[in-house]
Amino acid sequence: MLQVVQSSLEDDKAEDLVVIELADKSSIADYMVIASGRSQRQVGAMADHLSRALKSAGVTGAKVEGAERCDWVLIDGGDVIVHLFRPEVRAFYNLEKMWGVDLPENVANAGTA
Repeated sequence: MLQVVQSSLEDDKAEDLVVIELADKSSIADYMVIASGRSQRQVGAMADHLSRALKSAGVTGAKVEGAERCDWVLIDGGDVIVHLFRPEVRAFYNLEKMWGVDLPENVANAGTA
């Protein structure tokens, strides 16, 4: 399923894609994927395309939260949890820090602009 997620996001030109392995850190999922889109429209499109790709791959019951505003969209695919952000929102919440991963340079700079 991770490959489906990465492929879909790469096709949609997601920026600063980070994959965090959670297997040894948490029981909520095997992986967390964090990526940015340049606008609310791109974040929404990425979320929609990813939801469809997961469904086509046989993932049932994937839940999507935040699609109304598209500043931060969470897709819970069970084994893989995906967070899609606009860069300044991603820099504000800095989920990578919580999991011991450095924020990508482009995203870190977006929080100060």
